[in-house]
Amino acid sequence: MMSRILIVDDDAELRSEFRDCFEEYGIAEAASGEEALRLLKRPNEIDLVILDVRMPGMNGMEVLSRIRSVATDIRIVIFTGHGSKDVAVEALRGQADDYIEKPLDIDEAKELIEKFLGTKRGEPDTSALDIRDKIERVKDFLARNSLRKVTLKDACGNVCLSPKYLSRIFKEHTGVGFNEYKLKLKMEEAKKILTHTGYTVNQIADKLGYENPESFIRQFKRSAGKTPTEYRNKMRKKKRR
Repeated sequence: MMSRILIVDDDAELRSEFRDCFEEYGIAEAASGEEALRLLKRPNEIDLVILDVRMPGMNGMEVLSRIRSVATDIRIVIFTGHGSKDVAVEALRGQADDYIEKPLDIDEAKELIEKFLGTKRGEPDTSALDIRDKIERVKDFLARNSLRKVTLKDACGNVCLSPKYLSRIFKEHTGVGFNEYKLKLKMEEAKKILTHTGYTVNQIADKLGYENPESFIRQFKRSAGKTPTEYRNKMRKKKRR
């Protein structure tokens, strides 16, 4: 099961202290912005990122912007040096959800984490879930990662089941195969992007993980009965009415 909090800081001692203080949550670590982005681009269950501003290589503000481009639903709290209010303000303008000053104040950090993740503590061990709960967990995992390339193996690791068994019970409980369900979520996401953004078809195809736009167009038309451009034009006409 992927951790729910990702701490991004080049200070190994601080990361270790953070893990010890918040052991009731799953903690993942990254020593650099580049490492954090590689992790977040893969299928994951990260809900909250604690991100340092000053790091070697890519700085925190650039990482913040990059994270927002690949994971819009993740909460991000910025670490700033004591008294760096200007940095905090810039971070909030850059779509950070909150900030916390260094040195790390455990009580303040606990309050922020409770604010964002309090309801997600103490989940039962995956092995203790029944089959129906595991299927729901897989569905949630797929929904959270609809913009990433998710394999059956990724989902299996999330619920401790073999690929063959998960494939069979998933279809029994949902009425559709794993890949069909995954594709349906991806097409629903495509419809949202087409309706509410100005991204080009090529950009959307890339955002959804397609190697070329032709594959995306072909699958979208098969699913929606229209090409992406035709669907967008239809939705724009509806808005004007």
